[in-house]
Order: sequence, then structure tokens, then C-alpha cells
Amino acid sequence: MLKGRNAIITGSTSGIGLGIARGLAEAGVNVMINGFGKPEDIEKERAGLESQFGVKAIYSAADMTKPEEIAGMVADCEAKLGSVDILVNNAGIQLVSPIDEFPIAKFDQIVAINMVSNFHAIRAALPGMKKRNWGRIINVASAHGLVASPYKSAYVAAKHGVVGMTKTVALEVAETHITCNAICPGFVRTPLVEAQIADQARVNNMPEDRVVREIILASQPSKRFVEVEHIAALAVFLASDAALSITGTAVSIDGGWTAR
Repeated sequence: MLKGRNAIITGSTSGIGLGIARGLAEAGVNVMINGFGKPEDIEKERAGLESQFGVKAIYSAADMTKPEEIAGMVADCEAKLGSVDILVNNAGIQLVSPIDEFPIAKFDQIVAINMVSNFHAIRAALPGMKKRNWGRIINVASAHGLVASPYKSAYVAAKHGVVGMTKTVALEVAETHITCNAICPGFVRTPLVEAQIADQARVNNMPEDRVVREIILASQPSKRFVEVEHIAALAVFLASDAALSITGTAVSIDGGWTAR
């Protein structure tokens, strides 16, 4: 169904992004992964995608705060793989802090990576999708793109912006075979969430196990972390032909969080 398609997944050297890259590769999609990390760890993951799933896997070190590098990443993927059929905007960072103490530079960085990078990647990839009249844009937002939590002003603002951008792009390409959707996960035990647990422990002066039980998972009725593999399966479905009529939608995968 997706065999031979080509995808970029930003922020995919670990966590949700790597899980989505693996899910797409398993479906036969050639992938470009992106993100930071130790070169030997990144190469291990890249080579593993090729050997395990029999696809082409390449790597871009593009910095998601630099528009010219994002455009270069898209151009590099088109040159090396032939096209960008699927774009997954997943890169993200987080900081937990009261808004009146929030470091200004960190606020700007969070908005740039979590939201503005999506604009630059979509802007660069969309012309090729329009030319081929096929494309899938999947923005990894968050339950925090739909509801808010205290001490996360930058992240909540950015993820709400991602959901709004998703709707706008979907409307602009509605008459084509290009779709744009947002996945809105609840809490997943990734390195990003591990950092949040530590931050919340500091802000609330609580041990980390209490933070997980009383703060992190308090909002998820399932009382379980969302599994990376489940998010990857949702992304693969949204990339499929079966999902052509699903566009402009924020799809919750949050253990019931936003049902409250």
C-alpha cells in the first residue's frame, strides 16, 4: 500500500519520531530520519531501518530552528530518495516553568521547534506533493494542542498553533489527494516526558514517582502511558490510501484525557 513511498520524519532519532519511522519503514516506506544525538547511535538506528525492513534510510542533521536547513533537508530528501510523499513533523522540546519566570529565549526556541518548523517543512515539501497530486502531512501535536496545563505556556501555545495550521493546510489542499492531519498523543514515556517528570518534581517539590502518579497520569483516565507503537500505527494509517477523506483533523490518542 505504501511500498516505495518516501518520508521525512523530523525529531526521529529517538522516542515517538523513531517509532513512526520504524512503522513507516515496516510498511515499505523509504525514510529520512532527523534529529540530534551521538553519531554512532544515529548510524545504528539508520542502518537498522535498512537491514530490518529492506528500505532506504538516510539521515539529516537539519536544525529545526533554522529555516534554511529545513528547506535543505527537504531538497536533500528529494534528491536522494526522489520525492517527499509523507512529511511527519514531530520534532519537539519542552520546559515546565511558571509563565512569569519562563526564560524568554527558551520560550522562543520551543515555539520555533514545535510549531514554526512545521511551517517551513510544509512550505518546502508541498510543491512536490502538488506536482504529483499525492501527499500526506502528519503533524505530531499533543493533547496539549487541545487542552492546557499549568506551567507549559510555550508548549501549549505551540501545539495549539500546530492544530490550527493543520486545519488551514488541509483546507488549502482539500481538492487534491493531499491530506494534513494532527496526531494528539497523551503522555508517552519518551526522553521528553522523562525530562518533564524531573521538571515537575522540581517545580512541585515532589518525588518523581508521585509526579507520575499524581500529576502526569492524573489527566489520563486509562492511567497508562500511551505506547509509541500505537502512535506509529496511527501515523501509518493516516498515510494510507484508506485515510484519503480524513483531513484537517486532530486525532486524539490519549487514554481518554480529552474526553473529560
